[in-house]
Amino acid sequence: MSESTVRIGLVLPDVMGTYGDGGNALVLRQRLRMRGRNAEIVEITLNDPVPESLDIYTLGGAEDSAQRLATRHLTRYPGLRNAAAKGVPVLAICAAIQVLGTWYETSGGERVDGVGMFDVTTSPQRVRSIGEVASTPVLAGLTQPLTGFENHRGGTTLGPDASGLGRVTRGVGNGVGDGLEGVVQGSVLGTYMHGPALARNPELADHLLMRALGVDALEPLELPEVDRLRRERLRA
Repeated sequence: MSESTVRIGLVLPDVMGTYGDGGNALVLRQRLRMRGRNAEIVEITLNDPVPESLDIYTLGGAEDSAQRLATRHLTRYPGLRNAAAKGVPVLAICAAIQVLGTWYETSGGERVDGVGMFDVTTSPQRVRSIGEVASTPVLAGLTQPLTGFENHRGGTTLGPDASGLGRVTRGVGNGVGDGLEGVVQGSVLGTYMHGPALARNPELADHLLMRALGVDALEPLELPEVDRLRRERLRA
């Protein structure tokens, strides 16, 4: 990791940013700056190879055609996969789960090989999942309920090398009836929560930052407006 500045990779915002998920990188940067740490966002577009030298990475959601572009790019430039293999944290939102999986099926029924960072497969479901989603975290280190907004038609099945992020208490989650939301494999974490997710889940944001910084704890932040947002959304 850089000694002076934490570098946050915003991966393919030109094709994987349909739902404003790039805001997750902003949340990470702001939480670092509020603690007196230097941080910058490095945008990686289709014009750029993916570096493996950054400290943390985020990817957002997209539609079928954009998913194909992202899959080809991340396969051609394996920097993200190489970084994750070294334990660098990666946050994948919605369609990014599918892109990083073993394979995903398009709405037209075509099966596309994924990047292979998640042991998951995804197929279209009959009914689209739209609305508030909440879950009890099953990832070690998280204690607070997870809250977000889901909007996806994909149903993601976890293989033996992948685990869930949370157990659904409201909404659909992964959409295959296993009661799980999201996926965790090594340092790579995926969720169907939009929002962006980290704005509503500061504990999750700090979990990723602690991994990026290689520390066991961070200075607490007093943000009552975030607490109010969480309470309101968990009651919604």
